[in-house]
Amino acid sequence: MSGLSVTPALAPRPERGAPGRRPQVIYIMGAGRSGSSVLGITLGNCTNVFFAGELDNWLLRSGRPQLEDSERSRFWDGVRAELEDEPGASELFGSETQRSIERSISLFRVHRWPARHRLRRRYRAIAEDLYRALTRVTGVVHIVDSSHYPLRARELQRLSGIDLHLVFLVRDPQDVAASFNRRDVNEYNKSTFHTNVYLWLTHLLSMLVFLRHPRERRLLVRYEDFLGDPQDIVRQILDHSGCADAPPADLTALAIGFPLQGNRVTRSSTLSLKVHSDPLPSSRLTAVLQAPLMMALSRLRPAATAKDGETRRGASTAERTCASS
Repeated sequence: MSGLSVTPALAPRPERGAPGRRPQVIYIMGAGRSGSSVLGITLGNCTNVFFAGELDNWLLRSGRPQLEDSERSRFWDGVRAELEDEPGASELFGSETQRSIERSISLFRVHRWPARHRLRRRYRAIAEDLYRALTRVTGVVHIVDSSHYPLRARELQRLSGIDLHLVFLVRDPQDVAASFNRRDVNEYNKSTFHTNVYLWLTHLLSMLVFLRHPRERRLLVRYEDFLGDPQDIVRQILDHSGCADAPPADLTALAIGFPLQGNRVTRSSTLSLKVHSDPLPSSRLTAVLQAPLMMALSRLRPAATAKDGETRRGASTAERTCASS
């Protein structure tokens, strides 16, 4: 594994508290395999921040975590208990909301438009209730959701009971394509062509959602900048999310915590964030198809800035083989 090393250890269990406080949701948006799990884990190691993982899977998995070890199961059982008295949650358990509302491809599934209209109100209510339950169980108000779907972010923008902070995470498309092309890990894969189509659709939708969000609650982050100077980029994300009192995490031993679901790095207990130069073959097709999109993304503001962007982007071709959700 390049870029990240994972070692076993016990993660601390969040304490209960903070009843009635307004959730501050840090939503990591963008394409899959862009590093959302790694960024989410890093943020979750900061004071007063909880990394919840991919919460789009909460309804899909009926509120049960991807890994059912005793500590993680106990935590999410506690979250489910907080929602037992809330109407309608169990009625939406399953894949229908994800397929009809959250996935980008749902826009083209005309036969699912009636379901989207029928489910949307209950879906939004349950999403808000889930964030509130997490603030009560964890005792913190800053909840990191790494679901990454732009259409989920669009629905969250309409919730009146939370403050939504968007982090639009962008990774070098060559690295994303290489990650989707891998056959040596237990993750779903795509061809180079399908990855490029997916990146265009996801990034276009993400840009639209990003630009319609209040400027003071949105931030573009390049994964290469984050990996090159994680403490500085995390500091900027925290400042932008109203969590300025939280110190940067100790990057030598990041506790995974209890995310509901994520990529394979979340299946261990700790993560050590390290940068290694590990070049991979590049795709001319990807370079040509993604060039206009990368130019458009480079103009989005506000954007987190590394102290030495060019040097860091060149040095941090790392983490290519550790696919992130």
